[in-house]
Amino acid sequence: MRIAILQRDPVQRQSIERIVMQAGHTCMSYDDGLAMSKMLARSTVDLLVLDWQGTRLSGAEVLRSVRAVGGDRLPVLFASAETSEDSVVRAFTGGADDYVGLPVRPGEFRERIAALLRRAYPDRLSAGGFDVGPYRFDTRRQLVMLRGQLVPLSGTQYRLASLFFSNIGRVMSRDHIFAMVWGREFREFTRTIDSHVSRLRLLLEIEPQNDFRLQPVYKSGYRLLHMPQDEADAQQQAA
Repeated sequence: MRIAILQRDPVQRQSIERIVMQAGHTCMSYDDGLAMSKMLARSTVDLLVLDWQGTRLSGAEVLRSVRAVGGDRLPVLFASAETSEDSVVRAFTGGADDYVGLPVRPGEFRERIAALLRRAYPDRLSAGGFDVGPYRFDTRRQLVMLRGQLVPLSGTQYRLASLFFSNIGRVMSRDHIFAMVWGREFREFTRTIDSHVSRLRLLLEIEPQNDFRLQPVYKSGYRLLHMPQDEADAQQQAA
């Protein structure tokens, strides 16, 4: 999973980064709330870890902007030296999912993150597999079946398919896709993602007859739509 961290204290920020990466996630760290907010306007992440205070923009203001633009599904955890009841209550009222004081306890913090991710992305973290329409994903063997027939996919193609089908209806930015599928941050323009998406669309027959459509999102990335409901929702958002 891809996690973004806002933390003013460099020592605490490094501690949180270490816990997140040891848990197998990728992370992006900021000491500046405005810089994080600008990143979130063009990119996507799976979870936010916010400081209540912040440089230029506080964690509370970042949370407010995220929820205001429809980021209801994105889990948000506060890790802050500010632990007054008023701050905690205001965080939860503003849409936070959890709140812990600093310094965090590594084991507990790791499990809090895991619990939020399981709740937000149950299919993506399924230990055995999951079914989506006519598709069956075997996460242990990294196999995909379409209407009972095995679709031969490379490891990269499987990771890309799993990412899309466990995030139906959600816009996935190019840098998010690159980090999750290729394991590194997206640094420059490349046709790699487009060519792999085009090939995957053909291999898995992602088209209306199978109830899905893989939609490019201008200046962002891609979104897998489950038709007809997600398509109707997308049309309403565009109107």
